[in-house]
Amino acid sequence: MPEKGRVLGLDLGDVRIGVAISGPDRKVAVPFGTVHTGAPADLKAIAGIVQENEVTLVVVGNPLRMSGKTGTRARHAEEFAGALRQFLPVPVVLHDERLSTAEAERALKGAGAGGRERRQAVDRSAAAVILQAYLDASPRG
Repeated sequence: MPEKGRVLGLDLGDVRIGVAISGPDRKVAVPFGTVHTGAPADLKAIAGIVQENEVTLVVVGNPLRMSGKTGTRARHAEEFAGALRQFLPVPVVLHDERLSTAEAERALKGAGAGGRERRQAVDRSAAAVILQAYLDASPRG
């Protein structure tokens, strides 16, 4: 795995994919935006973000069950990560995302974001939660 360069974090949803990005130093994840689901347009949009932002690693949220077992959504994440690996010139890894959406919703509600505004922001915020957890767990040289 490359140890330098921006990292892209993805939170897979039914309608949108939340996107977050780190700085080149890989210390802080920030919400970036969303991509509408639907192949191959979603893969092309993510590839464009990777290229335009000099991303060197992609992290896909893996929604394991609370027991740690794989369910339908986790299998979908694994399949999507596999498709990205075929499509992108950078490594793609899965990272446990249990409770990331709930954490993002709580943070946005605490910041005073209203219902509609919160729903629109939760995907990219959940992606930032996933990416930050990955960055915090990764050793830096």
